[in-house]
Amino acid sequence: MKLMDFFRKKSSRDIARDRLKLLLVSDRASCSTQIMESIKNDMIQVISKYMVIDTEGLDIQITMAESENGTLPVLFANIPIRDIKTTEK
Repeated sequence: MKLMDFFRKKSSRDIARDRLKLLLVSDRASCSTQIMESIKNDMIQVISKYMVIDTEGLDIQITMAESENGTLPVLFANIPIRDIKTTEK
């Protein structure tokens, strides 16, 4: 990974694509866009404590799945991991 990738400015196309994805996901989950954005940000914050992740490649989807109790919403998160952080005690 290049250091300059962290400072790369997103194009308006990338921003629009991310917003559209988030809108579609929130529509499937029947929850607001703000809640979906909060979930995404919380996941990034927690996972970033332990791993270096590609936040631009992060993909969150909510789909419906059959279970013993009927059809339920399921959260799928595809999070590209760049490196594992090592902790020294």
